[in-house]
Amino acid sequence: MPESLTSFAVGAGFYLLVHVPVIVRILIRPHREPASRLAWLLVALLLPFGGIVAYILLGEVSIGQARERRGREVTQQLTSTWSAQRKATLGGHASALEVEPGRTPEGATSAGTDGVDSLELEEYAHLFRSAGAINGFHPHGGNHASLLEDSNASIHAMVADIDEAIDHVHLLFYIWLTDENGQRVAEALQRAAARGVTCRAMVDGLGSRDMIRSAVWKQMGEAGVKLAVALPIGNPLIRALRGRVDLRNHRKIVVIDNRITYCGSQNCADPEFRVKAKFAPWVDAVMRFEGPVVQQNQTLFASDWLTQEDDDISALLTAQAPAPGRGPGFTALAFGTGPTIRYSAMPGVFVSLMYTARRELVMTTPYYVPTEPMQEALCACARRGVATTVVFPARNDSWIVGAASRSYYAELLKAGVKIREYVGGLLHTKSLTLDGAVSLIGSANADRRSFELNYENNILLADPATTAALRARQQDYIASSEEVTLEMVFAWGVGRRLWNNTIAMLGPIL
Repeated sequence: MPESLTSFAVGAGFYLLVHVPVIVRILIRPHREPASRLAWLLVALLLPFGGIVAYILLGEVSIGQARERRGREVTQQLTSTWSAQRKATLGGHASALEVEPGRTPEGATSAGTDGVDSLELEEYAHLFRSAGAINGFHPHGGNHASLLEDSNASIHAMVADIDEAIDHVHLLFYIWLTDENGQRVAEALQRAAARGVTCRAMVDGLGSRDMIRSAVWKQMGEAGVKLAVALPIGNPLIRALRGRVDLRNHRKIVVIDNRITYCGSQNCADPEFRVKAKFAPWVDAVMRFEGPVVQQNQTLFASDWLTQEDDDISALLTAQAPAPGRGPGFTALAFGTGPTIRYSAMPGVFVSLMYTARRELVMTTPYYVPTEPMQEALCACARRGVATTVVFPARNDSWIVGAASRSYYAELLKAGVKIREYVGGLLHTKSLTLDGAVSLIGSANADRRSFELNYENNILLADPATTAALRARQQDYIASSEEVTLEMVFAWGVGRRLWNNTIAMLGPIL
């Protein structure tokens, strides 16, 4: 057989045995938007060999069979435990939103009477039910929160609370650096462990790789702090064969004595964030919570801890949490999303919030690569007369996301959305305020990585006072930002627009 014919036969055989099945898989894989299918189909057709390898490594949202099986077992265990905890924590009180119309819910006075009456509570009930359906949690009243002044103040408050801990401290961060703030937290954990407090610390295997290899990590272990690595990478080649390497635990959770929890955008690091110092300072927002929402965050921590460690902490979820010593409190709900949790859960919450807004919606996020429904919801928000503002960083640490984000500017501006770019550092805060009554704060960005590939945690709350505090912080960001106008976007050169749109088109595979 001629050599050319042999080569053709080999190529045809490869195409039939490998290429065609991959293309079929791209077309029939569930949970894939049409734009995403088209992007991967083009890659596979234009790059037959490289496209197949890329799809095998990056096209499937697979965490590995063993980890997925363990995750299901933990979820089943915690679901039954959480059901029992729910009744024990509240002493049989009704959930803040499980009430008859017109009645003020028990334990939800701040969300029900402290500026948001029962009728308004009903107006926002669907938001809590939507977010609560993600993990099976229920919104409850009796919560209190304070917005910390800045990144250093957040670490200072965490250290102070750890120093007051009497039973346990649970900590989970995507990035934990060995800088000044990172070492302050490590030292506080060591002090707590020395006085008999059970301390558990968990970090992401990629985001905190330097910490895991550091002397600080070793010292914590030697001091009695229980340490764990979420989604360890190990050998990258072997790990890639078992599941995607870039599926990460992006959560930021601190729980102390079932009494206090922290939620926000901040990693355990100095605002100078020396691993990416040229973008500093990193500007974050963190809230300190007390109340029933603490044990919901505790459950999210437990789900990650038990997936990785053979150390059953589910008993903590049925323990009677101490009630805050001040006032009745407001309604709040914690929820966690991720690649093994319901598809499109996080963008679904964003979309629900956007369609609920009647007067004002303000959102801050460092990364904006939305789903089509989310982009449409944000535009629709402005078109129906809602004062809609989004704040992004002027300089983004991800050039890919920065370019993709700006490809959406023209459509947003035409719809009436006001766009501001923060110039005082890298605005890393992920926040949303709605009509002066509802707030969302946490770790999730408004991009596809947070939607599909990262484990995230957020807290949704209904309270005018807490929302006013977060809205004032957002206003500080706006005051330190520059307005982006439609004229400015139209003035961009053809090359820049082509670049932005090309990157955005590849967003589903990046």
